Amino acid sequence: MARPERGLQPRRPGGGRRGSRRGGPLPIDDSLFFKLVRVVNLTARPFVETLSRAHRLTLNEWRTMVVLASHPGVAATDIVEATGLDKMSVSRAIAALARQGRLEKAADPADARRARLTLSTTGQALYRRIGASAAEREAQLFAEVSAGEQAQMGQTLDRLIAALRASEAEEA
Repeated sequence: MARPERGLQPRRPGGGRRGSRRGGPLPIDDSLFFKLVRVVNLTARPFVETLSRAHRLTLNEWRTMVVLASHPGVAATDIVEATGLDKMSVSRAIAALARQGRLEKAADPADARRARLTLSTTGQALYRRIGASAAEREAQLFAEVSAGEQAQMGQTLDRLIAALRASEAEEA
């Protein structure tokens, strides 16, 4: 018999859980949204527990570095768009990376209000060190998922992202 996960209460007779609304299961039981959040948290945990401490680097700083490694010269707003992080979180990550000498800012010749961001030599070296273990972690995560399933998952996630962006645009 499978053990319930830590922190969750076992089902009561009749299917309900203590504290649940209307005696039904908690929304997390079958929620795809909650499962997505959980996957993100489970994949981020090893980073926070090891690499973050060793390199004095927050997860948002790492996410910013990943964008800059793939797209050098982008602006902060592009990092917001690519990561889904809020503007303040990206601003803090950029400021910390600049303070640590991991990021360089240059004026955007097309728009003086914008800064074009790139990883410094130090930032690039750190990205290469951490990036290797991140690639290994990703390979482990998807080892049991076929290429077709990964492609389908990618398409589904792209549709979800597009729907969220459309929803945000309607609210603005």
